[in-house]
Amino acid sequence: MHIDPARHSNADNYKLLTNLVVPRPIAWISTLSPSGIVNLAPFSFFNAVGSDPLYVIFSAGLNDAGEPKDTAKNIRASGEFVVNLVTEDLFQAMNISAADFPSDQSELEVAQLHAAPSVHIKAPRVAESKASLECKLFSEQQLGANTVFIGEVVMFHVDDQLIDERMHIHDFAPIGRLGSPSVYCTSTDRFDAPRISYAQWLESQK
Repeated sequence: MHIDPARHSNADNYKLLTNLVVPRPIAWISTLSPSGIVNLAPFSFFNAVGSDPLYVIFSAGLNDAGEPKDTAKNIRASGEFVVNLVTEDLFQAMNISAADFPSDQSELEVAQLHAAPSVHIKAPRVAESKASLECKLFSEQQLGANTVFIGEVVMFHVDDQLIDERMHIHDFAPIGRLGSPSVYCTSTDRFDAPRISYAQWLESQK
């Protein structure tokens, strides 16, 4: 089937895109408002896009009123945010934080989570998250109704049990977003497949 997005609604195109580009990691973004309220919200238009410097990217849409979400407002005001990664034990709390709470109510408190101090920025991280990335805003770009934020990672927070002396991560299994409206996946079923060189490929053809 050929599907021309120009002939379909934004809602249909969203469903197609988010159900085909899968799985997507979830950025559980914590920010601090100018009045000191900790905002926490999940975003699945998210990934790592650079290693030198370290850049991550996520996209935030508008709220139901057609206005920027609290996350976007706070990042613009402060120039910083934290990406907290979501493991299975935190799914219910993440799901609660996705609700449209008023700006003066912290999703962190509602979800019965705790703030942990960051090192280089004022926005706190989620204490219960096994891995968090402190980010300073590098740039933002408007893409239609979405705003793309690129953040430079300035500090990693990783649970001691996940990392070894060679900086290898073990037994870390964050959940992923599979599709709209509410399909997720775990990442515990894995396989290892080392990459081969061109020379190795040539040798295998003999």
